[in-house]
Formats: sequence, structure tokens, C-alpha cells
Amino acid sequence: MRVLGIETSCDETGLAIYDSEQGLLSHALYSQIDLHIPYGGVVPELASRDHVRKLLPLTRQVMDEAGCEADDIDAIAYTAGPGLIGALMVGASVAQALALAWGKPSLGVHHMEGHLLAPMLEETPPAFPFVALLVSGGHTQLIEVQGIGEYQMLGESIDDAAGEAFDKSAKMMGLPYPGGPHIARMAEMGIADQYKFPRPMTNRPGLDFSFSGLKTFTLNTIDAEKANNPDGALSEQNIADIALAFQDAVVDTLVIKCKRALQQTGLKKLVIAGGVSANKALRERLEKTLTGMGGDVFYARNEFCTDNGAMIAYAGCQRLLAGQRNDLQISVRPRWPLTELPDIKGQN
Repeated sequence: MRVLGIETSCDETGLAIYDSEQGLLSHALYSQIDLHIPYGGVVPELASRDHVRKLLPLTRQVMDEAGCEADDIDAIAYTAGPGLIGALMVGASVAQALALAWGKPSLGVHHMEGHLLAPMLEETPPAFPFVALLVSGGHTQLIEVQGIGEYQMLGESIDDAAGEAFDKSAKMMGLPYPGGPHIARMAEMGIADQYKFPRPMTNRPGLDFSFSGLKTFTLNTIDAEKANNPDGALSEQNIADIALAFQDAVVDTLVIKCKRALQQTGLKKLVIAGGVSANKALRERLEKTLTGMGGDVFYARNEFCTDNGAMIAYAGCQRLLAGQRNDLQISVRPRWPLTELPDIKGQN
């Protein structure tokens, strides 16, 4: 089966063509980062308008790169949620219009299932079962995965997601949007142990996360450092040291919770997915931890950690092969619990 995948959940327009026999044939991604930088975050209306501008040109691009015509496409998969309502509607509308025009079936895909399955696009994909850490700007979740659609939520953030905490803390430090890569870059120049940040909710049992208090601690640290400086501003070294302390706190928290989840489930494989999974320090710490436990950690290549069409094409293909289809009604879900998805036993 050959599937055209469309991703428009937030601020990246992703298109891809995935073939169940040949693998990924083509993919293209347009990031709106430059569009949103002046506002310090994503402006939903601007995001939706940019998806309108980019979707069809990118569709033509991936079709050309794969050497495909409309008749070569067997189905269309698109992100139906969760995400920004306007952005989701743009992708769903184009997907359903193409499905109607080409006479092809379509399927709305869960955005976070796409992230969870993105490591399956690699040469050495993980085998089920495993524990998944989904860590992005909107989600921080630990999930036991027995198969596609067989998900048990082990823990999640009760307030800010880890990626959101990165972005907001970076803004406090005067770093550009998106904050994660800039904090990681500054942290490489930081001096260890200049500041001691808390590891939230690690001193109590359970697998839930909370990063709002860490964000407040970062703000208080910044204000205190500014008050100590003669010019009332942070030096570049101050920013680097705070960035390192903040990143270490987030990474330590995630690693502690992942270790607990693996011990609780008795599993030895961990998948990390979502934008924050590209963080080098997080990958290194998790690899060291899993090696010490006799386990393995899996993640997608960097280009498939952030939102992309390839993960939607892959996830959609697996469910389409299992016989799932949508009608041509345009329907999206800005909020959509991952655990509500049906399983596809016998197809994974």
C-alpha cells in the first residue's frame, strides 16, 4: 500500500509518501519558525494561513520526487489531532479534497501516535513491547506499548510539557524561539554546579511529571542573578550556566521517570519520540541508563523527531492495512487522548 501523509498540527507543514513494501519514498517539510520568531511563539492564525500556502506545492514536490501520479497513491493519511484547530482543519480539508478527487480512501491519524511510531522508519526499529517517552512542546507522557493501538498511560505531565518549559525558560533568558535548541546550545558553554535546580516530583512515587515549578525556579534564579549584576542584566556566562542547570534538571527528571517505568513494567526497551527527543544530553543519559539496565533505547533521526509527514504516512499506512477508513466528513480533534485509539492486533 502506498500512502500520502499530511501533517499540519502546528507550525510545520509535512508531506511524505510511504510504501508498505518499499518504505519511505519521499518526504518534504516546511518549518514556520521564521514566521513566528517575532512573536516569541506560534500564532495560530498565521500558522493556518501558511499551511494553506504550502500544502499543495509540497504535495506536488513529494509526488514528483517519488515518481508518483494520483493513480499510484492508494490512500491518504492526515493528522486529525491533537493540535491547533485551524491548522488541523487545513490539512484535513486538503486531504479529504484529494481523497474525493482521486477516489481514494482516507484516514485521520493521531499526531502523537505518529511520533510514537516514528522510530519504526529507521533501519533497526524497536520490536513490541516497549515503554515510550513522548516528549514535545505539548506532551510529556510515559506509555506502555504492547502493539499499535495497545497503549497504557503510565504517567504524564500535570501542567507544562517539557518542551513548553524549554521554550518559556528560554524566553526568560532572552533566547529566541523555539527555546529547546538554543538552551541546548548555551548549555554546552555552561559551567556545571553553578546552580542547583530541583528535580520535580522525583522524591515521591509515581510516573507523573510537573515542570511549572521548575519554570518558576528558573525565573527566580534569573531575577536573583540580575539583581547581583551591576548592570542589572545577565551575562552570556550567566545564561549558559542557567541553561545548563535547567537542562540537567529536565534531563534528570525524565531519566529517573523512564527508569521507574521500565522497572515497573519489566520491559527492557525504551522509545523516545517528539521534538525534545532530539536533545543530545537526553539521548546520552538515556543510552547510558539503558545500557546499565541491560536494555536498549530507540529514537528517530533528528528530522523525524519534530513534526513531519513521514510519521503520519507510516502510522496511517499501518491502520489502513488493518482496514480502518474515514468517510469524507472533515472532522478533527484538537484534544484527543492517545488511549482512545483502537488496536490493530494481527497487523503489527
